[in-house]
Amino acid sequence: MMVSFCQGALLLSLAAAMAVYADMKVYCGPDFVTLMWTESRPQADTSLLRLGSCFPTSFSAGEAYFYVDLTDCNFRILVTGDVLLYSNDLTYVASDDSYNLAFTHPVVCAYERPKDWYSSQQIYDPVFKTYGLGDLQFTIGLMNGDFSGPAEFTSYPLGSIIPIMASVVQKTHQPLLLLLEECVAATTPELHPESTMYPIISNKGCLLESVSSQSKFEPRQKSSEMRLSLQTFKFAMGEEVFIHCKLLAWDPNGLDSTKKACHFVKGHGWELLDDLAQSNLCDCCESKCKSRRQRSVASEKHGMVQKAVIGPFTITDVNS
Repeated sequence: MMVSFCQGALLLSLAAAMAVYADMKVYCGPDFVTLMWTESRPQADTSLLRLGSCFPTSFSAGEAYFYVDLTDCNFRILVTGDVLLYSNDLTYVASDDSYNLAFTHPVVCAYERPKDWYSSQQIYDPVFKTYGLGDLQFTIGLMNGDFSGPAEFTSYPLGSIIPIMASVVQKTHQPLLLLLEECVAATTPELHPESTMYPIISNKGCLLESVSSQSKFEPRQKSSEMRLSLQTFKFAMGEEVFIHCKLLAWDPNGLDSTKKACHFVKGHGWELLDDLAQSNLCDCCESKCKSRRQRSVASEKHGMVQKAVIGPFTITDVNS
Protein backbone atom coordinates (compact mmCIF):
# COMPACT_ATOMS: atom_id res chain seq x y z
CA MET A 1 0.00 0.00 0.00
CA MET A 2 1.13 3.55 -0.67
CA VAL A 3 0.44 4.80 2.85
CA SER A 4 2.34 3.48 5.83
CA PHE A 5 1.25 4.64 9.29
CA CYS A 6 3.23 4.07 12.46
CA GLN A 7 1.51 2.21 15.32
CA GLY A 8 1.03 5.34 17.39
CA ALA A 9 -0.24 7.58 14.58
CA LEU A 10 -2.59 10.08 16.13
CA LEU A 11 -6.01 10.30 14.53
CA LEU A 12 -6.97 13.95 14.50
CA SER A 13 -10.15 13.96 12.37
CA LEU A 14 -12.05 17.21 12.27
CA ALA A 15 -13.79 16.55 15.56
CA ALA A 16 -12.72 13.09 16.78
CA ALA A 17 -12.39 9.57 15.40
CA MET A 18 -16.12 9.63 14.73
CA ALA A 19 -17.36 12.67 12.79
CA VAL A 20 -21.14 12.99 12.85
CA TYR A 21 -23.10 14.94 10.28
CA ALA A 22 -26.86 15.26 9.87
CA ASP A 23 -27.36 11.81 8.35
CA MET A 24 -23.76 10.65 8.02
CA LYS A 25 -21.32 8.95 10.42
CA VAL A 26 -17.68 8.63 9.43
CA TYR A 27 -14.99 6.59 11.19
CA CYS A 28 -11.40 7.30 10.18
CA GLY A 29 -9.36 4.14 10.67
CA PRO A 30 -5.56 3.91 10.42
CA ASP A 31 -5.68 3.14 6.67
CA PHE A 32 -9.39 2.84 5.93
CA VAL A 33 -12.65 4.77 6.27
CA THR A 34 -16.12 3.54 7.15
CA LEU A 35 -19.18 5.64 6.42
CA MET A 36 -22.81 5.00 7.32
CA TRP A 37 -25.49 7.08 5.66
CA THR A 38 -28.98 6.95 7.17
CA GLU A 39 -31.56 8.30 4.76
CA SER A 40 -34.70 9.92 6.18
CA ARG A 41 -36.41 10.43 2.82
CA PRO A 42 -38.47 7.32 1.93
CA GLN A 43 -38.17 7.88 -1.84
CA ALA A 44 -34.35 8.04 -1.83
CA ASP A 45 -32.48 5.17 -3.50
CA THR A 46 -29.40 4.57 -1.33
CA SER A 47 -27.76 2.54 -4.11
CA LEU A 48 -27.19 5.86 -5.91
CA LEU A 49 -24.79 7.10 -3.22
CA ARG A 50 -21.09 7.26 -4.16
CA LEU A 51 -18.00 7.90 -2.05
CA GLY A 52 -15.67 9.38 -4.62
CA SER A 53 -15.57 6.69 -7.33
CA CYS A 54 -16.78 3.88 -5.03
CA PHE A 55 -20.21 2.26 -4.82
CA PRO A 56 -21.68 1.34 -1.41
CA THR A 57 -20.21 -1.79 0.17
CA SER A 58 -23.77 -2.64 1.18
CA PHE A 59 -27.12 -0.87 1.20
CA SER A 60 -30.71 -1.38 2.23
CA ALA A 61 -33.87 0.70 2.45
CA GLY A 62 -32.81 3.92 4.17
CA GLU A 63 -29.14 3.02 4.73
CA ALA A 64 -25.87 2.79 2.81
CA TYR A 65 -22.56 1.53 4.20
CA PHE A 66 -19.03 2.08 2.86
CA TYR A 67 -15.84 0.33 3.97
CA VAL A 68 -12.96 1.55 1.80
CA ASP A 69 -9.18 1.92 1.85
CA LEU A 70 -7.70 5.42 1.82
CA THR A 71 -5.86 4.42 -1.36
CA ASP A 72 -9.17 3.74 -3.17
CA CYS A 73 -12.14 5.84 -4.31
CA ASN A 74 -9.97 8.77 -5.50
CA PHE A 75 -9.23 10.13 -2.04
CA ARG A 76 -7.26 13.37 -2.28
CA ILE A 77 -4.21 13.99 -0.07
CA LEU A 78 -3.10 17.34 1.34
CA VAL A 79 0.06 17.63 3.40
CA THR A 80 0.07 20.63 5.74
CA GLY A 81 3.01 20.63 8.12
CA ASP A 82 2.67 17.60 10.41
CA VAL A 83 -0.86 16.74 9.25
CA LEU A 84 -2.10 14.50 6.43
CA LEU A 85 -5.59 15.39 5.25
CA TYR A 86 -7.52 12.80 3.24
CA SER A 87 -10.63 14.24 1.62
CA ASN A 88 -13.39 12.97 -0.63
CA ASP A 89 -17.02 13.69 -1.48
CA LEU A 90 -20.13 11.65 -0.73
CA THR A 91 -22.50 12.31 -3.60
CA TYR A 92 -26.07 11.32 -4.39
CA VAL A 93 -26.69 10.86 -8.10
CA ALA A 94 -30.42 11.38 -8.52
CA SER A 95 -32.16 9.44 -11.28
CA ASP A 96 -34.19 11.29 -13.92
CA ASP A 97 -37.53 10.26 -12.38
CA SER A 98 -36.47 10.95 -8.79
CA TYR A 99 -38.04 13.61 -6.58
CA ASN A 100 -34.80 13.81 -4.59
CA LEU A 101 -32.18 16.35 -5.62
CA ALA A 102 -28.54 15.46 -6.13
CA PHE A 103 -26.21 16.57 -3.33
CA THR A 104 -22.57 16.46 -2.22
CA HIS A 105 -21.14 16.16 1.32
CA PRO A 106 -17.41 16.55 2.08
CA VAL A 107 -15.69 13.66 3.88
CA VAL A 108 -12.39 14.53 5.59
CA CYS A 109 -10.02 12.54 7.81
CA ALA A 110 -6.87 14.00 9.34
CA TYR A 111 -3.84 12.14 10.71
CA GLU A 112 -0.55 13.00 12.29
CA ARG A 113 2.11 12.76 9.59
CA PRO A 114 4.68 10.02 10.36
CA LYS A 115 8.23 11.35 10.20
CA ASP A 116 9.20 8.90 7.46
CA TRP A 117 6.05 9.42 5.37
CA TYR A 118 6.25 10.55 1.79
CA SER A 119 3.96 10.13 -1.21
CA SER A 120 5.53 8.17 -4.06
CA GLN A 121 2.49 8.33 -6.31
CA GLN A 122 0.90 11.72 -5.74
CA ILE A 123 2.00 13.83 -8.70
CA TYR A 124 -0.39 16.74 -8.25
CA ASP A 125 -1.47 17.92 -4.83
CA PRO A 126 -5.22 18.61 -5.13
CA VAL A 127 -5.07 21.83 -3.14
CA PHE A 128 -1.54 23.24 -3.03
CA LYS A 129 1.57 22.89 -5.16
CA THR A 130 4.97 24.43 -4.49
CA TYR A 131 7.63 25.01 -7.14
CA GLY A 132 11.23 26.12 -6.69
CA LEU A 133 13.07 28.28 -9.18
CA GLY A 134 16.49 29.60 -8.29
CA ASP A 135 16.16 31.29 -4.90
CA LEU A 136 12.39 31.76 -5.38
CA GLN A 137 9.65 29.42 -4.16
CA PHE A 138 6.25 29.67 -5.86
CA THR A 139 3.05 28.29 -4.31
CA ILE A 140 -0.46 28.20 -5.75
CA GLY A 141 -3.62 26.48 -4.55
CA LEU A 142 -7.32 26.42 -3.71
CA MET A 143 -8.38 28.28 -0.56
CA ASN A 144 -11.40 28.45 1.72
CA GLY A 145 -13.89 31.30 1.44
CA ASP A 146 -11.91 33.95 3.33
CA PHE A 147 -8.45 32.86 2.11
CA SER A 148 -7.44 31.96 5.67
CA GLY A 149 -6.56 28.34 4.92
CA PRO A 150 -6.63 25.60 2.28
CA ALA A 151 -9.90 24.48 0.70
CA GLU A 152 -11.80 21.82 2.59
CA PHE A 153 -13.44 20.43 -0.55
CA THR A 154 -12.80 20.45 -4.28
CA SER A 155 -16.29 20.27 -5.74
CA TYR A 156 -17.90 23.58 -6.73
CA PRO A 157 -21.49 24.19 -7.94
CA LEU A 158 -21.81 26.17 -11.15
CA GLY A 159 -21.86 29.90 -10.35
CA SER A 160 -20.03 29.58 -7.01
CA ILE A 161 -16.67 31.19 -6.28
CA ILE A 162 -13.35 29.32 -6.29
CA PRO A 163 -10.82 31.19 -4.12
CA ILE A 164 -7.28 30.79 -5.48
CA MET A 165 -4.11 32.16 -3.93
CA ALA A 166 -0.60 32.30 -5.37
CA SER A 167 2.52 33.51 -3.60
CA VAL A 168 6.27 33.66 -3.98
CA VAL A 169 8.81 33.39 -1.17
CA GLN A 170 11.75 35.55 -2.05
CA LYS A 171 14.52 34.39 0.31
CA THR A 172 17.54 36.52 -0.62
CA HIS A 173 16.07 38.01 -3.77
CA GLN A 174 15.13 41.66 -4.17
CA PRO A 175 11.43 42.42 -3.38
CA LEU A 176 9.28 41.24 -6.29
CA LEU A 177 5.66 41.64 -7.38
CA LEU A 178 3.78 38.42 -8.13
CA LEU A 179 1.64 38.39 -11.29
CA LEU A 180 -0.55 35.77 -12.96
CA GLU A 181 0.38 36.16 -16.59
CA GLU A 182 -1.79 33.38 -17.98
CA CYS A 183 -4.24 30.73 -16.71
CA VAL A 184 -6.27 28.19 -18.68
CA ALA A 185 -8.59 25.40 -17.53
CA ALA A 186 -8.16 21.92 -19.01
CA THR A 187 -9.25 18.36 -18.26
CA THR A 188 -5.70 17.02 -18.12
CA PRO A 189 -2.83 17.60 -15.65
CA GLU A 190 -0.54 18.25 -18.62
CA LEU A 191 -1.32 20.42 -21.64
CA HIS A 192 -1.16 18.84 -25.08
CA PRO A 193 -1.83 20.31 -28.55
CA GLU A 194 -5.15 18.41 -28.63
CA SER A 195 -6.18 19.47 -25.10
CA THR A 196 -9.52 21.24 -24.74
CA MET A 197 -8.84 24.49 -22.93
CA TYR A 198 -10.86 27.34 -21.43
CA PRO A 199 -8.99 30.68 -21.11
CA ILE A 200 -9.23 32.45 -17.74
CA ILE A 201 -6.31 34.90 -17.75
CA SER A 202 -4.69 35.81 -21.04
CA ASN A 203 -3.10 38.67 -22.97
CA LYS A 204 -0.32 39.19 -20.42
CA GLY A 205 -2.37 39.46 -17.22
CA CYS A 206 -5.95 40.27 -18.35
CA LEU A 207 -8.59 38.41 -16.31
CA LEU A 208 -10.94 37.54 -19.18
CA GLU A 209 -13.48 35.89 -16.88
CA SER A 210 -14.12 39.22 -15.12
CA VAL A 211 -15.89 40.60 -18.22
CA SER A 212 -18.88 38.25 -18.07
CA SER A 213 -18.86 37.03 -14.47
CA GLN A 214 -18.12 38.04 -10.87
CA SER A 215 -14.50 36.90 -11.14
CA LYS A 216 -11.98 39.44 -9.84
CA PHE A 217 -8.55 39.97 -8.34
CA GLU A 218 -8.83 40.68 -4.63
CA PRO A 219 -6.86 43.59 -3.10
CA ARG A 220 -3.31 42.58 -2.30
CA GLN A 221 -2.28 41.80 1.25
CA LYS A 222 1.36 41.48 0.16
CA SER A 223 3.15 42.34 -3.07
CA SER A 224 4.39 38.75 -3.19
CA GLU A 225 0.86 37.33 -3.10
CA MET A 226 -2.15 37.28 -5.45
CA ARG A 227 -5.72 36.36 -4.56
CA LEU A 228 -8.20 35.46 -7.27
CA SER A 229 -11.94 34.96 -6.76
CA LEU A 230 -12.90 32.88 -9.78
CA GLN A 231 -16.58 32.28 -10.50
CA THR A 232 -17.18 28.78 -11.84
CA PHE A 233 -17.99 28.47 -15.53
CA LYS A 234 -19.52 25.87 -17.84
CA PHE A 235 -16.55 23.70 -18.69
CA ALA A 236 -16.12 19.92 -18.34
CA MET A 237 -19.08 19.69 -15.97
CA GLY A 238 -18.64 16.82 -13.52
CA GLU A 239 -15.16 15.97 -14.83
CA GLU A 240 -11.79 16.60 -13.24
CA VAL A 241 -10.56 20.11 -14.06
CA PHE A 242 -7.00 21.44 -13.80
CA ILE A 243 -5.98 25.09 -14.05
CA HIS A 244 -2.61 25.70 -15.69
CA CYS A 245 -1.02 29.04 -14.84
CA LYS A 246 2.11 30.99 -15.62
CA LEU A 247 3.31 32.86 -12.51
CA LEU A 248 5.63 35.81 -12.89
CA ALA A 249 7.74 37.41 -10.16
CA TRP A 250 8.62 40.87 -11.43
CA ASP A 251 10.21 44.16 -10.48
CA PRO A 252 7.36 46.19 -8.89
CA ASN A 253 8.71 49.32 -10.58
CA GLY A 254 8.67 47.71 -14.01
CA LEU A 255 4.95 47.44 -14.78
CA ASP A 256 3.90 47.89 -18.40
CA SER A 257 1.25 46.54 -20.77
CA THR A 258 2.90 43.10 -20.73
CA LYS A 259 3.60 42.95 -16.97
CA LYS A 260 0.35 43.72 -15.17
CA ALA A 261 -2.76 42.42 -13.38
CA CYS A 262 -6.00 43.76 -14.90
CA HIS A 263 -9.63 42.92 -14.26
CA PHE A 264 -12.88 44.32 -15.64
CA VAL A 265 -15.01 46.28 -13.16
CA LYS A 266 -18.64 46.81 -14.14
CA GLY A 267 -19.34 50.47 -14.82
CA HIS A 268 -15.64 51.37 -14.87
CA GLY A 269 -13.98 49.13 -17.44
CA TRP A 270 -10.54 47.56 -17.16
CA GLU A 271 -8.61 48.50 -14.01
CA LEU A 272 -5.03 47.84 -12.94
CA LEU A 273 -4.99 46.00 -9.62
CA ASP A 274 -1.89 47.69 -8.27
CA ASP A 275 -2.44 51.32 -9.35
CA LEU A 276 -5.74 52.70 -10.64
CA ALA A 277 -3.89 55.74 -11.97
CA GLN A 278 -2.06 53.47 -14.42
CA SER A 279 -5.14 51.61 -15.65
CA ASN A 280 -4.28 52.72 -19.18
CA LEU A 281 -1.88 49.74 -19.13
CA CYS A 282 -5.03 47.61 -19.35
CA ASP A 283 -6.34 49.27 -22.54
CA CYS A 284 -4.79 46.52 -24.66
CA CYS A 285 -6.92 43.86 -22.92
CA GLU A 286 -9.52 44.48 -25.66
CA SER A 287 -6.94 43.88 -28.41
CA LYS A 288 -3.39 42.51 -28.19
CA CYS A 289 -0.89 43.28 -25.44
CA LYS A 290 2.33 43.12 -27.39
CA SER A 291 5.57 42.00 -25.86
CA ARG A 292 8.82 43.80 -26.32
CA ARG A 293 11.66 42.12 -28.16
CA GLN A 294 11.32 38.38 -27.55
CA ARG A 295 13.63 37.04 -24.88
CA SER A 296 13.49 34.61 -22.00
CA VAL A 297 11.83 36.18 -18.99
CA ALA A 298 13.32 33.51 -16.75
CA SER A 299 16.81 34.77 -17.50
CA GLU A 300 16.08 38.47 -17.06
CA LYS A 301 17.42 40.24 -14.01
CA HIS A 302 14.00 41.80 -13.32
CA GLY A 303 12.13 38.60 -12.54
CA MET A 304 11.39 34.92 -13.14
CA VAL A 305 8.49 32.94 -14.56
CA GLN A 306 7.16 29.59 -13.30
CA LYS A 307 4.47 27.30 -14.72
CA ALA A 308 2.12 25.73 -12.19
CA VAL A 309 -0.95 23.49 -12.02
CA ILE A 310 -3.96 23.56 -9.66
CA GLY A 311 -6.26 20.58 -9.35
CA PRO A 312 -8.03 18.40 -9.80
CA PHE A 313 -11.40 19.85 -8.82
CA THR A 314 -14.89 19.48 -10.26
CA ILE A 315 -17.64 21.88 -11.33
CA THR A 316 -21.14 20.55 -10.78
CA ASP A 317 -24.43 21.61 -12.32
CA VAL A 318 -26.85 22.58 -9.56
CA ASN A 319 -29.80 21.84 -11.86
CA SER A 320 -28.79 18.30 -12.79
